[in-house]
Amino acid sequence: MNTNFKNINFPVTLKISSTGDMIPLHFFGEVIPVSKKIQFKLGYFSSSSISTLSYGFAQFIYNDGTIDFLINHFVNENDYKLINNELVLDEAFYNSIETNILRDLEKLNEVLTKKQVNHFYNCLRYLIDNNRVRIIPVTTKSGEISHYKEALFWDHEGNVINIVGSCNFTYKGIVCNGESFVINRSWGETAERANISNEEKEYEVIFKKESRDFIYLNPEKLVNIIKDKSVSLTAKQLLDEEINLVSLETETYTEEEQNIKRINKVLKSKFETKVEEIVTSPKFPPPYQPREYQVQAYNNWVNNNYTGVFGMATGTGKTKTSLNCVLNEFKKTNNYYTIILVPSIALLNQWEDEVVEFNFQNILKVGGGNKWEKEFSNYVSNFNAGIKKNIVIISTYASFSTAKFRRYFNKIENEFILIADEAHNMGAKNIKASFKNSQIPKRIGLSATPKRVYDIEGTQFIDRFFNDQEPYTYSFSMQQAMEMDFLTNYRYFPVLVELNEEELEKYIEISKKLLRYFDFNKGEFKKDPMVEKLLLLRKNIIHKANNKVECFKNILLELRQLKKLKYIFTYIPEGYVYDELGNADRMLNKFLIAGNEILPELKMNSYIADGQNLNDLLRGFSEGKIDMLFAMKMLDEGVDVPRAEVGIFASSTGNPRQFIQRRGRLLRKHVDKPFATIFDMVVIPRLNDNNAELFSMEKNLVKNELRRVGYFASLALNFYDSQQALENLCFKYNLDLDTIINEL
Repeated sequence: MNTNFKNINFPVTLKISSTGDMIPLHFFGEVIPVSKKIQFKLGYFSSSSISTLSYGFAQFIYNDGTIDFLINHFVNENDYKLINNELVLDEAFYNSIETNILRDLEKLNEVLTKKQVNHFYNCLRYLIDNNRVRIIPVTTKSGEISHYKEALFWDHEGNVINIVGSCNFTYKGIVCNGESFVINRSWGETAERANISNEEKEYEVIFKKESRDFIYLNPEKLVNIIKDKSVSLTAKQLLDEEINLVSLETETYTEEEQNIKRINKVLKSKFETKVEEIVTSPKFPPPYQPREYQVQAYNNWVNNNYTGVFGMATGTGKTKTSLNCVLNEFKKTNNYYTIILVPSIALLNQWEDEVVEFNFQNILKVGGGNKWEKEFSNYVSNFNAGIKKNIVIISTYASFSTAKFRRYFNKIENEFILIADEAHNMGAKNIKASFKNSQIPKRIGLSATPKRVYDIEGTQFIDRFFNDQEPYTYSFSMQQAMEMDFLTNYRYFPVLVELNEEELEKYIEISKKLLRYFDFNKGEFKKDPMVEKLLLLRKNIIHKANNKVECFKNILLELRQLKKLKYIFTYIPEGYVYDELGNADRMLNKFLIAGNEILPELKMNSYIADGQNLNDLLRGFSEGKIDMLFAMKMLDEGVDVPRAEVGIFASSTGNPRQFIQRRGRLLRKHVDKPFATIFDMVVIPRLNDNNAELFSMEKNLVKNELRRVGYFASLALNFYDSQQALENLCFKYNLDLDTIINEL
């Protein structure tokens, strides 16, 4: 396929003639698809010429080409109506042209061949309205008919062609005998280059409407030659509609007709090849161009030796930003070998949708019950035999870490691009081991929260693996995302929850044991396996605090007052609680019973296991068939829930990353969501200060929790209201909330 004018085989004589080696139909059919910009300085013009050259013009328009026509004032009836904006347009079709026609080469060609005449003029009208096509009627100052037959063509690499001759841009001018013109090339002989230079200067003046040689006419000054009986039959005939070049019904053809058929067959074949190329080639999905920050992220990644972390807030397009990197590499190498790692089956399916949007082919899903081993085994064998087929592998971290998968992938990984979604997962021990001797050359880590809190070694591994560290190869904070309207604003209500007496007693007992492992000079625990065990026991008490259920009931009553009893997303604690007789009951059941007790009419459902039919649940939720959706950890990372308006966080590990991820589920934009509302249950045991050491240790832990709560309050619409809810606690522990927030 030609990519620029220099690859086109023009006649040695540089003359295009209806009886020569290259006829006008062939010339235009080769040059127009490669052009970026065209300017015609004409006499007679008919839009039928666009239809005659539909194979070329479809590609030209598809590639965002622009064209100007300087014409005389004689036009046919439909063109008269088109230029004067008198045609009755199909409004629904007109409004869908950009998305449904201009981005689909086959549909665009069908429209331009006038299979539906109204749609043809709809499309031309759209291109005129959007400055893709300009039709400028003129007459000469001497009163003579403008009868130029010249044009300039620019390709995407800056090469220019000029034509001068006797070819009207009408059907008969393009396909009939007795027409010819000469070519000048910007890369040709000295005389050609000089002509091009002069013509470019002259055209610039003409198409700026600054030429003194023409009188520029208003559209209504055009002459509708079909209605005006004073116009000669010869002029009318010049503007006759085209015939169907593909299906001439007669069995015998003149030499001229045979030549036209042959050329049209060649152009059609090239067009079909181009369509196939487009159908199978990756491209950026609507709006078809990456945003400026996505371009910057790619450039930063390249400059960091094709490695790095994109620390980007939820809702800022991490997925498209990373796939744009793969797309840009494909444009350079004409291949893509990519592996995408995700933490859950829900994200496995969500990423597949995104990859399909980019038109990447040959997607292999690994994990979630998908059959992959035979197909991947064959792929690896072919790859190592030199048959390297493009592929996008989407795998869960768990499946990627298996010996079975690594046995195959290790043989080919040195030519792959890795995208690690929710890349903080890579710091986990079992996943780190899978990458110990990795040879993957190009690496992208995606996460709104790249740092692993309480896991320095895991964070250091991620930094080393991606050759990166804060502020990372590309960063896009939550605050930036909200300021730039990528995310919705939110109101934040921290709700303090007390431990009951039994829970507080157990909490203090464990805290006293922890004292022996606490370094008061550093304000942190010493490294010891027992610390982790004791902290886990104590966290479990907070996690399952009985008063959370009562707090949940109060929040529901408040939501009833606010008339916000739909689109509620509730994160609840995992696991079981036990009654006095040792009987187990799931925490989920306690919340379901509480919700039904307070608001029996509330429609509730839950997503608690990876692999449930998430799409059906989210559809029911977004359509209002489910009022409240309960989740545990399954919807923490990356899943899109744009309709969620209210969040109730009854479960928090104290890890800021988890809260950031969960908050991100609430802040997705939706046309009917002016802002989100978040209730955050904060359990901080209120100890007395009789035991100075215990109180001092607890003060450090409270300070860490307030950092999290204070940071999220600082970005909320109701910052000062949420701040007041924490003042008493700060006073109790002699802490200053403003200082804590400013430390961030």
